Amino acid sequence: MRLRVDHTTHYHFDGHVAYALQQLRLTPKERPGQQLIHDWTIAVEGGEHQLHYTDHQGNGVDLVAVHGGARELILRCTGDIELVTWDGVIGAHRGVMPLWTFLRPTPLTRAGRGVRALTAGLGRDFASDIERAHALSVLILDKLPYRIGVTDAETTAEQALAGEGGVCQDHSHIFIAAMRHLGHPARYVSGYLMMNDRTQQDATHAWAEAYFDHIGWIGFDVSNGHSPDQRYIRVATGLDYQGAAPVRGMRYGGAQENLVVQLQVQQ
Repeated sequence: MRLRVDHTTHYHFDGHVAYALQQLRLTPKERPGQQLIHDWTIAVEGGEHQLHYTDHQGNGVDLVAVHGGARELILRCTGDIELVTWDGVIGAHRGVMPLWTFLRPTPLTRAGRGVRALTAGLGRDFASDIERAHALSVLILDKLPYRIGVTDAETTAEQALAGEGGVCQDHSHIFIAAMRHLGHPARYVSGYLMMNDRTQQDATHAWAEAYFDHIGWIGFDVSNGHSPDQRYIRVATGLDYQGAAPVRGMRYGGAQENLVVQLQVQQ
């Protein structure tokens, strides 16, 4: 399957920006089943591309400096991605990061009382650790229904679990925290998902991956209740959202920003 992505991130500033630098993780990862990337481009208006590099997680990173005095910045990513069926299995661990790194808690994924109680509620009657992980995914969505606007990028797994709902970022953080507590390396994935019911979207997607002996990394999309398939495009991975965020940045000056995202993913 070939998917077409058209992703625009538009920043409006209410004043002139003295200086700003944006860090983009918007170039899809090449992997088995996602190797052919046709004409993937990142166009910039209101700024200048500084450099491209590969970070310690194997993510492609672009640095964009905003023009001094700018009132807006537009980032547009377009391209075609060739995908094959892979049923969520990424396979063997690769890269420079040792597996034990993915057992390390972060401020967003630290397992506290809520996460420990969640894992204890799973019980022990499972044929395999993978079956237990799928049961965990179901339990998280049951405890924390999908709801927009009640969490933000700084919400931790424990805070989200104690709330009234959350989004894919929260579901992924809770799953990661729980899997690490159970002794499995786990990581956060940001990317794109082709929806079955619509082309237009207002955000990228996120899910989690956990590592199992003799099989390797397997993906779990808690928010949608299944493992990623050929509708999913893996873009970046990290220990949590902070390490895989599509766009992060710093800005000098008092200007406030308004962010508008337009996204199309279609076959």
